[in-house]
Amino acid sequence: MSHYLKLICDMIFGENNFLSEIVWCYRERGISKTYWNNKHDIILFYVKKVGEHNFNCNVVLEPYSEEYLKKFKYEDEKGLYQIRGKNIQGSPVQKADGLTPKAEVLYPDLTYRQYMQDGMLPLDWWQIPLLNKSANERLGYPTQKPEALLERVIKASSNEGDIVADFFCGCGTTIAVAERLHRNWLGVDISHLAIKLIVNRLTKPYEEDEEKKRKWILENIEITGFPKDVASAKELARNTKDGRFGFQDWIVEIMLGGVLNPKRTADGGWDGYLTFEKEEGKKEVVLVEVKSGKVNVKNIREFIQVVEKQQASIGVFVCFEETVTKDMLHESKSQGYYAKEMFGNRYDKIQIISVEDLLNGKHIQMPESRVGVFKYATKKVMAMKVKEKQEKFL
Repeated sequence: MSHYLKLICDMIFGENNFLSEIVWCYRERGISKTYWNNKHDIILFYVKKVGEHNFNCNVVLEPYSEEYLKKFKYEDEKGLYQIRGKNIQGSPVQKADGLTPKAEVLYPDLTYRQYMQDGMLPLDWWQIPLLNKSANERLGYPTQKPEALLERVIKASSNEGDIVADFFCGCGTTIAVAERLHRNWLGVDISHLAIKLIVNRLTKPYEEDEEKKRKWILENIEITGFPKDVASAKELARNTKDGRFGFQDWIVEIMLGGVLNPKRTADGGWDGYLTFEKEEGKKEVVLVEVKSGKVNVKNIREFIQVVEKQQASIGVFVCFEETVTKDMLHESKSQGYYAKEMFGNRYDKIQIISVEDLLNGKHIQMPESRVGVFKYATKKVMAMKVKEKQEKFL
């Protein structure tokens, strides 16, 4: 689709501000025997004003080929060099001051020394491998780009302290690289889960040995679009574009760190889940039900039936504090505890957590042996949303 995008970008940024079409190519096993296998992406390079743009070519020099390096046979105090010029008989002379590379044309008989540089100027085709399935930086997004690709773009087109913006930031590769290269950054994405994933990606490297750095990052990241108090939470529940499902997304993915139910139902089901390990290799499920309006003890009883039917270990019912009644609390407490004899702690089988509790930092009471579901969640949710879009289109 790059040829269509080029026309749109010409209208937005100006045809004269287009400088390069970069081909990012990669080697991966082909799957088709009926056409040329597509193993490249296109990057369009525009600037605000030609001649006034930033391009740090020296920091993205590409290595010379082994064949080219063999040409530099000589060496002096300035380094390795090759003899250039048509008249190369006798002693080579130092390249004259002020002569440009065009000197070879203007002075065809001039013999001079061309010194080997740190690398050759970057070309408009890049060979950077795709992320394999076992790569440490892989997070489950199907369109995730390797950090090496974004590092080259950011190094070439910005300096430390500049602002790097990505308006479809997904799992945050651009953001993570910009942070590492000491750039300011701005990331935008429509997915609640993507934003939480990016925050996790930025802070995870500092969890063990650099707690102060991690804390500083968390304090200096400004996230807009998420409710910060009860009033904004109610506003999201009432007026979100996706109806009450937008509110569910925020509760399940952001506040609880869970996974959304791919089969969304208006009532009588469950909205999300988390998992933990009861023993090695055996996962237990925590079901989550989210309510944004009025609730009563009947809703709790229905949810208890769902938890039993799904054979979940724990059920979590989330609603606003003002809607919780004594009967609801009594009914939930009557369900007893989960595996008290195994873990030694009392984990209520059915837990009622208010939105206010979550905003104040309260968490689900569950065994600490819980394993992360975040990587799996990104794959599942993305697949679900792609499927939804396909069904809608069909």
